[in-house]
Amino acid sequence: LPGRSPTTKLSWATQILRVIQVQENDSMTANAAGAAPGWSGADAIDYVTRVFHTPAQVDAAQWNALLAAQTLPTPFMRHEYLAALHDSGSACPDTGWTPRFLTVWQGDALVAGCPLYLKDHSYGEYVFDWAWANAYAQHGLAYYPKALVAVPFTPVPGTRLLARDAAARQALVQALLGWCRERALSSLHILFASDEDLAACDEAGLLRRHTAQFHWKNESPPFATFEAFLASLNQDKRKKIRQERRKVTDAGVRFRWAAGADIRPADWDFFYRCYERTYLEHGNAPYLSRGFFHCMAQDMPEHWLLFVGERGGRPIASSLIALHGHSTLGTGHFDLEKRLQQSVEGRCETLDTPTVAYGRYWGALERVDCLHFEACYYQPLQWCIEHGVQRFEGGAQGEHKMARALLPVRATSAHWLAHPRFADAVAQFLAREGRGVDTYLEHLQARSPLKKPAPGR
Repeated sequence: LPGRSPTTKLSWATQILRVIQVQENDSMTANAAGAAPGWSGADAIDYVTRVFHTPAQVDAAQWNALLAAQTLPTPFMRHEYLAALHDSGSACPDTGWTPRFLTVWQGDALVAGCPLYLKDHSYGEYVFDWAWANAYAQHGLAYYPKALVAVPFTPVPGTRLLARDAAARQALVQALLGWCRERALSSLHILFASDEDLAACDEAGLLRRHTAQFHWKNESPPFATFEAFLASLNQDKRKKIRQERRKVTDAGVRFRWAAGADIRPADWDFFYRCYERTYLEHGNAPYLSRGFFHCMAQDMPEHWLLFVGERGGRPIASSLIALHGHSTLGTGHFDLEKRLQQSVEGRCETLDTPTVAYGRYWGALERVDCLHFEACYYQPLQWCIEHGVQRFEGGAQGEHKMARALLPVRATSAHWLAHPRFADAVAQFLAREGRGVDTYLEHLQARSPLKKPAPGR
């Protein structure tokens, strides 16, 4: 259901690099490009563009500092996360993800950068362009390799084009386009981008494509209890959720949670058994290796929350949630009443800092009716309410999430195709598809599970 886009053809933005040096790995090959017509030397900005073949070659401290300055940072864009994907063999050339991290420098300062991959397939992206690849093949053209700016296997909206300011972000987009042109690549795709990313892409003439996701938002002031949250829903949805939770409880399943460094190695091992089984039951190998989660436990423990479902003292299911904006919480409890009082008194700074939870992975070794809903939605939502989390993102696709009060939101990507006629055809397709997305979102919003306001309110 991705959608609406402008139909303007690609044109260079007015702000262009006066000097571009492309330095790949140790070869440090330099190419120069002059200023765009109409720009004087005084107006243009000197940037140096460097392309790295592994995340390890990028300065981690500067990358993370630049990420922290963005309007929509996520833990998935941290250097540690991207490096773990590569080092664990999960997203690397052997799996069809060839990294070419593109960075823009001004002197010794990193002013822009993005995780760029050469792809020879479209797996693990969640923005589906298989039809485009087929159309290329039917006309005797090569769609792969293509260029992709994304976090592998992670359909989470957020900043993709890290930049110090708008000018640096525009320079980054121009460097990406120039790099793709030099290599005669078919296309460039920037997935699940932020508003600032999209504005830069609009200026460069890229096409927008929309899709629907489902997110839960806490109220302001936040819900005090899970029951208070249920009270915000219509009667049918309240009844359904209570029935589903009761089925899991009646089956003898109880949940515990651990966060950060308090997630034990044995819990990580059990989680991976569950995660791996979910993929194998659908006939696929898991995208992420056990080594990836070992890196997460070692390098980013504060960003993870694990739920384990047990029956008869044995673990039977688990779900893993990512966290943004939290310190390590261990297995303790959160004093919500105290937080609410601080909010009233204006003394709670953390209430002004958005905190987000992301539903990521789950699996089960035994089948229990409604266990998936409990592990992936109700347990995380209850935890979010108890800990004052402002948003829970349920991931890509799935209208069933609406019945659990995850409401539809628009997620957007940007696309460039080198072939002019294909670019025109895709632009027309996206315009039609976009109208369908708008209609679909209107239909979903009309089916909101929230209690309708009383007449006159």
